[in-house]
Amino acid sequence: MTIHAIGFDHYGDPDVLHRVELPEPVPARGQVRISVTAAGVNPTDATVRSGGRAAQYAEQPVPHIPGMDLAGTIDALGDGVESRLQLGDAVVALVLPFAETRGAYTTSIVVDQRSVVHAPAGATPAESATLLLNAVTATLALDALSLGAGDVLAVTGAPGAVGTDTIALARRRGLTVVADSRAGSEDRLRARGADLVLPRGETFADRVREHYPDGVQGLVDAAALNESALAAVADGGAIASLKGWSGPTARGIRVEAISSFGVVTDTALLRQVRDQAEAGILPLPVAQVFAAHDAPRAHRRLAAGGLDGRLVLDMAGLR
Repeated sequence: MTIHAIGFDHYGDPDVLHRVELPEPVPARGQVRISVTAAGVNPTDATVRSGGRAAQYAEQPVPHIPGMDLAGTIDALGDGVESRLQLGDAVVALVLPFAETRGAYTTSIVVDQRSVVHAPAGATPAESATLLLNAVTATLALDALSLGAGDVLAVTGAPGAVGTDTIALARRRGLTVVADSRAGSEDRLRARGADLVLPRGETFADRVREHYPDGVQGLVDAAALNESALAAVADGGAIASLKGWSGPTARGIRVEAISSFGVVTDTALLRQVRDQAEAGILPLPVAQVFAAHDAPRAHRRLAAGGLDGRLVLDMAGLR
């Protein structure tokens, strides 16, 4: 039997994405098979498609299947799977697209049971498919900064998926949040918990210093301002870089490089963010759902920016 997926045979622009057929996967010991309903579309997917992760794909045969976030239903269990996961369960999973099991843009996938948790109660499959990667990244960033209640956190790229999750989680930790914003997103960011919203761009750090002359204790840099963000940070503060920048810095500022790749099997962390979504702490806004065969259009929409929510592929329609 075969399944369908959206993949690519060579790196390039969104048009390299196309429908492919693959053998139906069979779960090995400790794996579950998920019938995928929805797959989140994230910036890392575009990085994978354009060749930014070519080194990780060096030993993998084509077609390559992107995607890290998915929602669906368990339809097969390998030996040794924990009793918490049962046939028919609605679940979400965080996967590595360059692993042997491939990525989330597929109608069926086998996944290590540790990477699978139940979907948030009350959320649609499209909403659920946007949860894990963004929330996990935001959590890792905040943990790395190690700020205390009352400290001030700046967030660049605040209107994006990771940015909005960072704001929501920072407020739960008692932090004061300064967010950057494009025109038109200010009210939404304030509603999500930002205490101060400033114009985005290269002058963001200067604007932060106007309000906090000594600088902020921490900064989550989702917009890749990199060295341009340093001026916003206080002496001895820290930056969580989501795009791989590692410095150099000055004034005792440390840089923490954040990656979710190493925690895809951290079940406790996945449960944590799932519970926060269920409790309404983490928003799950969906900007648009695309048919799976429209993945090139979804990637172009992602590249265009200006989203007030997340993009999702309807994988069920590809069967």
